[in-house]
Amino acid sequence: MWEYTDKVKEHFINPRNVGEIENPDGVAEVGSIACGDALKFTFKLDENKRIKEAKFKTFGCASAIASASALTELVKGMTLEEAIKVTNKDIADYLGGLPEEKMHCSVLGQQALEQAIANCQGAPAKEPGEQIVCECFGVTDREIEKAVRENHLTTVEEVTNYTKAGGGCTNCHEKIQAIIDRVNITSEPEGLKEPKQKKLTNIQKIRMIEETIEREIRPSLKQDGGDVDLIDVIGNRVIVATRGACATCKASQFTLKGLIEQKLREFVSPGLIVEEEPK
Repeated sequence: MWEYTDKVKEHFINPRNVGEIENPDGVAEVGSIACGDALKFTFKLDENKRIKEAKFKTFGCASAIASASALTELVKGMTLEEAIKVTNKDIADYLGGLPEEKMHCSVLGQQALEQAIANCQGAPAKEPGEQIVCECFGVTDREIEKAVRENHLTTVEEVTNYTKAGGGCTNCHEKIQAIIDRVNITSEPEGLKEPKQKKLTNIQKIRMIEETIEREIRPSLKQDGGDVDLIDVIGNRVIVATRGACATCKASQFTLKGLIEQKLREFVSPGLIVEEEPK
């Protein structure tokens, strides 16, 4: 029997903001009834581009209902830039914690929020190249990687608790373990780490940035008729120029910070700051 906090029970018995917003600015549907959990999340912005209203409809357990209810309360009053930083841990912490076996409910909430913001800003909800790892629950490699990295997961059982991946036929367990090993190879405890590598030279940094743009960023932008060029690297400042559809898109700032900067920080250096070339 799982132990639920009083706040989880309260949000389950008296969920906030149940329903669906008409003509929402952002909408997302994640999960599926066939997999046991499904969530539809919608939000509306005010004149200052802050989330003034958020609602949800869900099919799932007490934790799923409570997590979705908590999400709608958390994001109200936030800008999209603030909301995109909300993690599944924030949702669980807001509820005073969730049982490990139910953490996937908070992850579902985070996925819904990210996809709704992407929908609002015209950015693709899914990254090109994503592959389904868990056929039973439709979980992709990128979703598993994100859960492992953000929640410091180390076992297949933990991944199942957070994403449901591997909770069905178990045929994907080897693939999940391979993802865990790949992600965690650079995040071992300090005492077990190899001596730190020397600081990157500017030439090394530029080469890694160019490779990351080509491999992780350009395919996504080209899918929507856009592109990006590296202009200069000054210390941790990365100057880029958006091209094609990206140059005139209203979501250009989201593209710069939510895609380009995030990818460069992930694959090159966490201190990088992406700026657009003055026009």
